[in-house]
Order: sequence, then C-alpha cells, then structure tokens
Amino acid sequence: MAMTTTMESAAPAIAGPTRIRAMAVAGAAIAAVVIWAIAVPLLGVHLLVRFGASAPQSVGVDYVIGASVIGALAGWGLLAWLERRTARARSIWTAAGVVAVLVSVSLPLTVGVSTSTKVTLVLMHVAVASVLIPAMRRGSRPHAGA
Repeated sequence: MAMTTTMESAAPAIAGPTRIRAMAVAGAAIAAVVIWAIAVPLLGVHLLVRFGASAPQSVGVDYVIGASVIGALAGWGLLAWLERRTARARSIWTAAGVVAVLVSVSLPLTVGVSTSTKVTLVLMHVAVASVLIPAMRRGSRPHAGA
C-alpha cells in the first residue's frame, strides 16, 4: 500500500477580496512605474517638482512606488472601514476615490517645473486611479447587516 503525502504551503493563500485588493495595490504601483519608465529613461523627461521657494527636487522611481502604494493602502483602509459601517460602502468609496484623484491631479499641476513633468505626473495619478478604483470596487463585499 503506497502512502502519499501532501505538503501545504507554509503561507496560506490570500483569499477573496483581500487577494483582489492586494493585487490592486501592486497593480497601481506597477502602472505608475510603467509610466515613469517610459517617460524618464526612454523619453528623457526630467521629473522635477518645486514646493514653494525651495530648490527643484527630482521624482525618482522610489518615490513613485512609495506614493502609489501608500495612496492605494489608504484607499483600501477607507473602503474596509466603510464596509463595516454602511451598506453603501462601494458607492461612497467610489465617489471618494474619484474626488481624491481629481484633487491629487492638482498637485502635479501646481508643483511640476515643466509641462513634461506635469503631464507625466498627471498620467501617473490617473493610471493609479484607473487600476485601483475598478479593482477595489470588484473586491468590495456587502455590509454585514445588508
């Protein structure tokens, strides 16, 4: 009689909405990095921003990854919080997400040193939102009381 054994992964698989949301965070960061990679190394855009009277600062890929991941995680946190409090979490979160991207687009328009910087940064913001909003909506679960 032959015995077979199976080994389960030491790390359990991430299931359901959590998996979708984790992939959305990663996808949002990847979308921003792809735009950075096209604009900066390939097209030679110098992403420079200036806050007030300070010296211009370069926007590197590390900042792009960090900002997109932090923003995506904040969105995830807001959606999770709303899901525990209202049956309309998905609609409220979507509206908040659209408002957030519209507000976030104003930053590159005001701090970008050149037109190419402004366009590239706006494209990054829109790319992150374009990945994040539909994916997070898809992974949204109904309110426990609904």
